[in-house]
Amino acid sequence: MTTTVTRAWVLPLLAVSLLVSSLGCGGGDLPELGTVKGKVTLDGQPLAGVMVQFHPLAEGRPGSGVTDKDGNYVLMYDGGVRGTKVGANKVEINTVWPDGEPGAGQSETILPKYNSATTLKEEIKKGSNTFDFALQSK
Repeated sequence: MTTTVTRAWVLPLLAVSLLVSSLGCGGGDLPELGTVKGKVTLDGQPLAGVMVQFHPLAEGRPGSGVTDKDGNYVLMYDGGVRGTKVGANKVEINTVWPDGEPGAGQSETILPKYNSATTLKEEIKKGSNTFDFALQSK
């Protein structure tokens, strides 16, 4: 009788443990990442509330972050994981559009060369990376 009860629990427990181990913490299928932080300024002043995105030149999901009141950002990759894909990345800095509304009048001040027609590129290395961006409005 003990053997029957034990066997009745073994298969469901095994199935659950396999499912949990295959799901992991969302990191099982992540590419090699480097953490990225920095500061964004516009004409020498901190630029708050803008989206910073690093798009891998090779295939892959971008890392992104929003600047705080001091212009500082930290990139997040997926599911709360910090960083972005190691290798060459183009960088876009855009106005955040919460609820479909443009950010605080910044859409006119961030030039296309920093977003839609970006000329910004950075090489992400494994480990910690810091990239500051000093944007100009003219």
